[in-house]
Amino acid sequence: MSNGTRFGEDGGAEPSTGEWNPSAETLLPNRGRHRVLRQQRRAFARSSTVLGVGVIAAVGAGGIATAQDKAPITISLPDGLGGTEDGAPNAGLATMGDTVTEAGEQSKADDNAGEALRSRILQQAEQQQAQAEAERRAVAEKAAAEAAAADALKASADAKKKADEAKKKAAEEAKKKAEAERLAKLAKSFALPTSSYNITSTFGSSGGLWSSGQHTGLDFAAPAGTPVKAVGAGTVKSAGYAGSYGYQVVIELNDGTEVMYAHLSSINANVGQKVVAGDMVGRVGSTGNSTGNHLHLEVKTPGGTTIDPGAWLRSKGLRP
Repeated sequence: MSNGTRFGEDGGAEPSTGEWNPSAETLLPNRGRHRVLRQQRRAFARSSTVLGVGVIAAVGAGGIATAQDKAPITISLPDGLGGTEDGAPNAGLATMGDTVTEAGEQSKADDNAGEALRSRILQQAEQQQAQAEAERRAVAEKAAAEAAAADALKASADAKKKADEAKKKAAEEAKKKAEAERLAKLAKSFALPTSSYNITSTFGSSGGLWSSGQHTGLDFAAPAGTPVKAVGAGTVKSAGYAGSYGYQVVIELNDGTEVMYAHLSSINANVGQKVVAGDMVGRVGSTGNSTGNHLHLEVKTPGGTTIDPGAWLRSKGLRP
């Protein structure tokens, strides 16, 4: 690089007639020069723009203004800023060039690093989003599984309840059927005591017609002379007139139950006689303490307790 201007002691520009070599008078003191060089080197290491500014500063603003009218001359720069006397590139400029290259490479490396960082951030964001989505799906699947399990448990409980109800109903029906079969079988072994009747007084009825104040039997009102039959198989225990009961017959059944037929108009059985259900033992009348033709039927357990004849007949499959 060359310049047609040299600087004097008063700072003004002087015409140059040849090669300009810096001297003690034209250069800053060593201490100042070293300080400037250090500052310039640091500046050159930062950017290529600083390099251009440093070169312009070394040449001088006035020289640039007059260089267009002067012939090119050789300029020797201080160590670290210019070339050598033999024209070889100065090590300082080479260093600045390397610094600029390194700065460019560093900038490119920084760009690459930034792009890599951006890619990693995006990748991490995608991974986090995928993980969040997977967790959401897992929560939804768990909730669905729990709901399905609850529904299955409820369905199982409902099915069990229905099965238990069906089983209970079937058991009740089977029990009813068995009872009906038992009663039907018993009905073949038992018979109602008379026919063509109306029930006029039930067991336990209150009134002054009975000495105890309560009715102790079941009254079957029927026309006089209507046959009276044994209700079950047994033996005639007594047969005759019995005061307020009029003519009566007592039969002890095979299980020990006693059945009494009272107010008869006539007796057709003898003591000790074996009878079966349906055998005639007398006829309906109104003897004894009676207000009309009817059969008074009483039933006692083997222990001697008087019970409801209607309930007892129903237990044998008969419906009075």
